[in-house]
Amino acid sequence: MATQNRKDTWHFNRRLQHRLKRDILLRVAAECFNARGISGTSLKDVAKMLGITDAAIYYYVKNKEELVFLCYMRALDIGTESLARALVEGETYLEKLELYIRYQVISVCGDDGPVAILSEIPSLTAEHQKEVLTRSTEHTKAITALIEGGVKAGEMAVDNPKLACNAVLGALNWLPKWYRPGGLYDADEVARSYVATLASGLVRHTV
Repeated sequence: MATQNRKDTWHFNRRLQHRLKRDILLRVAAECFNARGISGTSLKDVAKMLGITDAAIYYYVKNKEELVFLCYMRALDIGTESLARALVEGETYLEKLELYIRYQVISVCGDDGPVAILSEIPSLTAEHQKEVLTRSTEHTKAITALIEGGVKAGEMAVDNPKLACNAVLGALNWLPKWYRPGGLYDADEVARSYVATLASGLVRHTV
């Protein structure tokens, strides 16, 4: 969704529930944080992109730190949902991984985007850091376990599942930094390319 569309949505849907408007806020904030970094982004910048007053943001968050935290949690929620869906729908370990990659790309590059890159976790309070790191670690372990399962089942040839997981997640997590809606590639094209590139290197080839 383009910035102008978000402005229109914010002002047009004045009777929407609090949750929907907060979701719009988190998307716009994520876009700002990804482009300028946390230290280079103020609540005034986010408010300006939405076309609202600074004071209006405080109806949804207490301060910028909480806004960053909520953006990070939203990113983790999307990753969790992509994985859960893939685990249910995929039949083999390889198919589950391919579906996870596809669903995550479609979410980040599609209507759920932009999603904040978890690049400045130390800027959070100790309590928020712990919560984000705990969930991030759980997600990484789940993907690693998926790859380990593929190796044991003879579907994947991987010497170090943890490093393979880091490669997959690293590529996916960096998507919001360069992808722009309406650019050279649509979400489906990026998803096909990522699945082919990231998953093909893990496949066990028989002679």
